[in-house]
Amino acid sequence: MQLRVLGCSGAIAQGCRTTAFRLGERLLVDAGTGVGELRMDELLAIDHVLLTHSHLDHIAALPLMLDAVGAHRHQPLQVHALPATLAALRQHIFNGTIWPDFTRIPTPAQPFVQLQPLALGQRLQLAGLEIEVLPARHSVPAVGYAVRGTQGWWIYSGDTGGEEPAFWQRVHALAAADGVAALFIETAFSNQEQALARTSGHLAPASLARELQQLGPGAAFPIYITHAKPRESQRIMREVQALEQGAFTLIDLQTVDALEL
Repeated sequence: MQLRVLGCSGAIAQGCRTTAFRLGERLLVDAGTGVGELRMDELLAIDHVLLTHSHLDHIAALPLMLDAVGAHRHQPLQVHALPATLAALRQHIFNGTIWPDFTRIPTPAQPFVQLQPLALGQRLQLAGLEIEVLPARHSVPAVGYAVRGTQGWWIYSGDTGGEEPAFWQRVHALAAADGVAALFIETAFSNQEQALARTSGHLAPASLARELQQLGPGAAFPIYITHAKPRESQRIMREVQALEQGAFTLIDLQTVDALEL
């Protein structure tokens, strides 16, 4: 399974694109501005989008993507998310004011997009991949995802303020069962902005360190840091690198284009 990092920044700036990952050729996880890195034929190949939550940096490219390829697709694009996330899309995006209601255009029977609710803990088979919906604690209803690859599970926390023991319980269980190929975890703010991180439901390096303690000494898989704010990214990574100990390998996801999992 190839994972392509289309965007992993916590905001936009030159060379910085917000969260979007492509798994294989047919599946997107989140649909931030990084989706704009795909060619038209690559956009047309996407059949499924998994959203972690409703914040704009994770959904911004979805309506634009539908505008670009919707009329050229043979089947509606399938968007999978929590019911609360789908409700936010209907109310605030596909409402005929901010953007056309592509859940009913061109016809209710054959729209450009169909919204598919999912549930915490659900196992899905999409685009030939096995996916599990993981718990996440954020400022709005949110989830993370685990996707089984040939080298183990890819685990993505989504946006999280941490303090979600059920997430780490699943990480331990998946690691014990099949191994973990990579963990993507967000660290949006530096330690000098810990109060803002806590208020907005994000991690800073100090709170990341507390979260990683739950892995225990046997965690030998690489951990990729995502969602850093552009102006703070260098400071964040300096503070993150200071956390390295034992088997932890902490990597700046902005230095990675793709992974084989």
